[in-house]
Parts: sequence; C-alpha cells; structure tokens
Amino acid sequence: MSRRFVAEGARAVVVADIETPEAGSLFIRTNVAVEAEVVRLVREVTETYGPIDLFCSNAGIGVQGGAETPDAEWRRIWEINVMAHVWAARALLPGMLARGSGYFLQTVSAAGLLTQIGSAPYAVTKHAALAFAEWLAVTYGDQGIKVSCLCPQGVNTRMLRNAEFGGGAFLRETAIAPEAVAEAVVTGLAGEKFLILPHPEVAEYFRRKASDYDRWLRGMRRLRASEAGLDS
Repeated sequence: MSRRFVAEGARAVVVADIETPEAGSLFIRTNVAVEAEVVRLVREVTETYGPIDLFCSNAGIGVQGGAETPDAEWRRIWEINVMAHVWAARALLPGMLARGSGYFLQTVSAAGLLTQIGSAPYAVTKHAALAFAEWLAVTYGDQGIKVSCLCPQGVNTRMLRNAEFGGGAFLRETAIAPEAVAEAVVTGLAGEKFLILPHPEVAEYFRRKASDYDRWLRGMRRLRASEAGLDS
C-alpha cells in the first residue's frame, strides 16, 4: 500500500512499524500496542509533514486457541488488533474535526465480518475493530471524517506464510498478492467505500450469514471439521 500511495502521487508516505522495513521509505519505529508511541507517531509526522490526511491502521497479529487462551495473549492481541485503532483515532480526531476532513483506513480482515476458525482471539478482536470503525463512521461521517474497512481473506504475506495461528490453511489456497490488495484499496478509497473487499466473494459470504445465521453456522462447523481432518 505504501508503494502504491507513492505511485499515486502522495506528498509523503510515512511507514510505522515495530520492525525496520526492507524497502526504503520514511520510517518511524512504533509499537502500536503502546498508546504513547502512537501519540508520538502522530505528533512527529504532523510536526514534520503537516496534517495527516489518511491514517492506515494496518498492524495485526494472530493468536491460536479459544477460551483457554491465556489472559496475557488475549491482552496482547486486543491491544494490537483493537486498541491501536482507538489510540490512533484519539490522537487524530481533534485535528481532523477542527479542519473538517480526515480519513481512517482500518485493516480489519474478513474475519471481522465472518469469523476465524482456530482462533477465538483473532475473530473477537477483528469483530471489535469492525464495530469501532462503524461507530466512527456513524458518529463523525457528517463532520468530514471518512472511514473504510479493509477486509481481505488470505494475503500472501509473512503472517499467512508463517501460519501464526491454525485453522487457516484453506486461506492460502485463495491468497492474493499484496499488490492486488493495494489496488483494491486505491479503488475503494476513491469511491469512499466503507467495506473494501479484495476478495469479492466475502460480500456473498456476509450476505449468507446475515440472511440465515443458523445455516451459516452449520456451514462453518462443516468447514471447521474439514480443516481438522486436514490438520490431523
């Protein structure tokens, strides 16, 4: 996405991550699981380059397991997958509202619309991230604040290749390249779409879930059973 934004003519694209990126770019090391570091990121970028027009909350992790997952792991994924969005909005909204414009791009994942087999923490946090984005759009949409949720299925990145949590082997079969996601993002932002779906089939899955929840649950149980057979 950073490379594509540069190609699209963005005046400045700043990458924030806990790891140094391989590609050369404007970079600020940031741990989004710490609010003070998110605040520092926003302050430094604003002081150097001016108001932030588009903020992409893209960081996310996966954690294996269900209700038995240790509290420490639940807290860690909650801070990164949910609170990082909250802290970014908290830091940016005053300035955005004052000038009457600003855009949040929240990477949520199709798991926020559907679920994640094998990982209750991932499913729960992605649902929460989607709910927060919806709330931002409802609350501030008439004040110039735009919000989009990026909800892909499998993307051929290190997170998927390393299988950070189980139950997602089937996602690798339909995984798309990061460049395809970036293309969907640029198109979605241009149209100010709330849901950006690089995998178009996710929209149909979501409709099926909404139209017949019980049938959808039965189908997901079958998918989980088939995944368990593959894993064994």
